[in-house]
Amino acid sequence: MSIRIFLLVGIITTLGAGIANAQEYGPSGAPASWNQPIHDSPTLTFFQVDRAEFRQGQGTSSYVWDTQGWIGNDTNKLWVKAEGEGEFGGRIEGAQLQALYSRMVTPFFNFQAGVRQDVGPDILPTTYAVVGMQGLAPYWFEVDSALFLSEDGDITARVEAEYDMRFTQRLIGQPRIEVNLAAQDVQKLGTGSGLSTIEIGYRLRYEFKREVAPYIGVAWEQAVGNTADFRRLAGNKASSTSFVAGIRLWF
Repeated sequence: MSIRIFLLVGIITTLGAGIANAQEYGPSGAPASWNQPIHDSPTLTFFQVDRAEFRQGQGTSSYVWDTQGWIGNDTNKLWVKAEGEGEFGGRIEGAQLQALYSRMVTPFFNFQAGVRQDVGPDILPTTYAVVGMQGLAPYWFEVDSALFLSEDGDITARVEAEYDMRFTQRLIGQPRIEVNLAAQDVQKLGTGSGLSTIEIGYRLRYEFKREVAPYIGVAWEQAVGNTADFRRLAGNKASSTSFVAGIRLWF
């Protein structure tokens, strides 16, 4: 219970600091008060395939997809997010689907709340309540953080951050990090308490058009603590490094 309380306090404090920081500073590091007021626009739509990639690891070939889209205006949006993975020659291992209401709370950050559903033959179908923040941190870091409460009362969290490094107008390097945490052991899901997994990657993409950008890169994932123990008990490795190649699209 103390771990849950500590994790919740840490996440709430981090989200609160992010909101306060975004209110004071824009992505460029300049005070947000320097920016012009944002007015609602007509209803618009957006869809992005952030990652549709092939992964070649140590003796394994797999694929990953990560998509998101929204419909709405500057202030209010309905977000839909979907991601999953599987192995070539086999079935889909699992997927996560999210439907979120998004409300702009600062010029650069949106508060999001909704539901998440995990599905797939190799995972336990589970429904979660979701709250989080998504937007641009100072100096143009894209951040997506979320807190999940499962139907069984288990608490987990995820923080993703990425940054575009422009070498030219078309050639862009993107470091990316994803951190997953849990307030308790959930052995049936293979998740241990505390920091459970961390993934660090780097992708180099070339934008033939802004909407179409193939890329190559590398991704390293490490399970930590009890999560690593659960993976080893299941006959899996706690760490993996993969070469990745894919395409990024948006409409």
